[in-house]
Order: sequence, then C-alpha cells, then structure tokens
Amino acid sequence: MRTNKILIISIVALICTGCGIYGNYSRDARIEQNATNLYRTETTNQADAQDVASYKEMFTDTCLLRLIDKALVQNTQLRIAHNRVQQAEAALKASKLAFLPSFAFAPNGGLSNFDWGKTGWSWNASLQATWQIDVFGGLRNAKRQRKAALEGSKAYEKAVRTEVISMTAKLYYTILMLDKQVQIAKQTTDSWKKNIETMKFMMEGGMTNDAAVSQTEADAYKVEAMMHEFESELFQAENALCSFIGTIPASIVRGNIDNQSVPKILRVGVPVELLSRRPDVILAEKTLTQSFYATQEARSAMYPKLVLQGAGGWTNIVGDVVVNPGKLLLTAAASLFQPIFQNGQLRANLKIAKKEQENASLQFAQKVLDAGCEVNNAMDKCQMSKNNALLYKKQVEALTRAVENTKLLMENGSATYIEVLYAEQALLSAKIKETANQFDTLAGMIAVYAALGGDKE
Repeated sequence: MRTNKILIISIVALICTGCGIYGNYSRDARIEQNATNLYRTETTNQADAQDVASYKEMFTDTCLLRLIDKALVQNTQLRIAHNRVQQAEAALKASKLAFLPSFAFAPNGGLSNFDWGKTGWSWNASLQATWQIDVFGGLRNAKRQRKAALEGSKAYEKAVRTEVISMTAKLYYTILMLDKQVQIAKQTTDSWKKNIETMKFMMEGGMTNDAAVSQTEADAYKVEAMMHEFESELFQAENALCSFIGTIPASIVRGNIDNQSVPKILRVGVPVELLSRRPDVILAEKTLTQSFYATQEARSAMYPKLVLQGAGGWTNIVGDVVVNPGKLLLTAAASLFQPIFQNGQLRANLKIAKKEQENASLQFAQKVLDAGCEVNNAMDKCQMSKNNALLYKKQVEALTRAVENTKLLMENGSATYIEVLYAEQALLSAKIKETANQFDTLAGMIAVYAALGGDKE
C-alpha cells in the first residue's frame, strides 16, 4: 500500500513538472517597444491617408494588370511556394491525427510439424491498437510546431506573391522607360542628320568648315549607336518579363510611361500594421515560434512516454494447443518508457534547440529593424523622385529653348557649331535623365508597396 502511494505521488510530481512544457509562445516585449520607433519621419494623418489594399489599386495600367494576373498563375517560384503550403498543411494534419490511436490489421498463419507427425495449420487474425497518451506535451508541441510551420509557409507564399507583383511591374516599367529612351535617341538622331545637311549648305556658303560637319556627323553616329544599345536592352527586358511570367519570348503589349500615374498619398501606417502585414516579418516570427515549440518538444523527450496497447481477434492457437474452430482472443497492455541514460543525446538536443531558438529570436528582432529601414528608404526614394520630376521637366524646357536659340545664333554667325553641339548634347542627357527619373518614381512606388507588405488580406 505504501509503495502504491509513493508511485502515485511520483507520477503526480512528474506531471506537475511537465506542465512547464505546455507554455504558449508570446512575442518579446522589447521587440514591440523597438517597433514603435521604426520611422524617422512622421506618419501620414490616418484621416487623410489612402491605404493601398490591392495591387489593382496601386497600378492603373490595364496592360500591366493583365501581365500581373498572368504571372500570379504561371510564375514558377509562386507555384513552388504554393506546393510548400500544401506540404505544411499535410504535416499539420498528420500531427493532429497523432493524438488518436493507431490501428493495424495483422493476420498471420502457418503450417507446423513435429517429428514427422501430423501437420497442423495455425492462424491468428487480430486488430491491434496503439495509443500514446500525451502526458508531457510531446505530441502537443509537435502539433504547434507544425502549425507555426504552416503559417510560415503561407507567409513565404505571400512574400513570393508580393515579389512576383513587384518584379512584374518593375520589368514592365523598365520596358516603358526604354521605349521612351529609344524614341528620344531616334528623334535626336533624325534631328542631327538634318543639322548635318544644314551645316553642309552653310559650309558651301562659307559659314562653317569641314571640321564642324565631320564633328556633327560623329556625334550623330554616337547617338545612333546609343539608340541601338537601348533597343538591345529593350529586347532583353521583354524576354526577361516573358520568362518571369512563364510565357515564351514575344513582344509585350504595353502602354506609355508618360501616361502612368502614382497615388498621391501612400500611407506608411504604424509599426503594428507593419508587423501584421509584411510577410517576411511574419515568416521570421513563425520561424521563431517553430524554434520555441521545438525546444519544448526536445525538453518533453526527457520525460516518460505512456503508451496503451490492445488487440482483439480470432485465433486457433491457445498455449501450445491448436483448437478448431478458433476462439476469441483479447489482450491489453500499458507501457511507460522513461529515458535514463542515452549518451547525453537528449540534453544535447535540448541545448541545440535552445540555441536555435535564441538565433531565431535575434533574426526576428533584426528583421523588424530592417523592415523599418526599408520603409524609410522606399518612402524617401519615392518622394525624392516625385520632387525631382518638376525640376527635370523645367531643365528639359530650358535646354530646348537653348538649342533653338543657339541654332538661330549660329545661322546668323553669332555662335559656333561647338555651342550648338554642346546644347544638343545637354538636351539629350537631360531627356534621358528625365525618363530615368520617371522610372525611379514608379520604382519607388513599387518599393513602398513591397515594403508595406503587399496586398492586404
């Protein structure tokens, strides 16, 4: 009787000790505190802000929207990410079913003969059941770990989806930028060829010389070579976009970069929204959650495992006697397995799991800081490009007037061909930079969209 009391007290003590491995994951308060000061600039007034809930609100070009829709269906990396989610769902389902007993039907039979006597036929048809009682949370922690893995896989899929949308838009706008740059180079080449003809007539009239004509021809050839370089980059950009969206290389149906619009207000939001929307931050936290429950699972491996077993069926073997017909056979057993010494492997596994959890916590905290930097940089780049747009426009207008006036001065003999070439080269450079700045503005908008976590769900 005393032995039974000691056994009961020991079991209760073990159960109470094991309650510590049932704890739930909770976010470190220090990370929450750091997240409140992520932004260097003041956030937009929420009453006046326009929150971008979908890429269809961010992008208005119908050609781009069709390409994005196609990429979301055919992009290889996104399809792989979706398969990873399905794998994680299957793993979670298996961990949930681990709480239920397992059953196996195990019929067997055979012939036996002793000392050349009569041969006997023996058989056994039984249904076996095994049920592990999750006293110390091994199965529960495994299930929570699989659940965190599933949520992490979904976050990864969303991150890939955001990347697919962003990259499709960026490649598309690159094509539009190159379209305009090719057009600028072609117009400049045509203009300079007309200038060459004009200067030849002026040379015949003694108003200029052969050196000026030759220099103008050389510069025209240089701009024409630049145009061919832009055309080659355009060809490669189209191929890259086709490959990315999963189609064979072909010409892309597209709009014009001058007709693109950028939302006037992009809401940065508050840090809490950042944590809840950015898929890479979510993935980092889910990785930490997995590590947390992996540590608890490693700890639970050091506690006893209680397994119930039972079997029921028909057999014609009773002891050493074969009877006919068969008789009903029922068995039941319980086993308790307590690790005592396994060459330090269990403690080593626990130590490794703790360090993995510590690393995951550090990576999550760093990811939150990196997210804040990305949002700051994206907003700054977008705002800078928008501010420069008017300056580049004014610069192009001023240089256009300068070219026209310099040409008139040269025709009247008040300016040289060198001044005309300098003015035209400056105008060409300004137009190319203005177009590049248009792309930078659109790229900044894409960066803000990605930095804020893509579409809201």
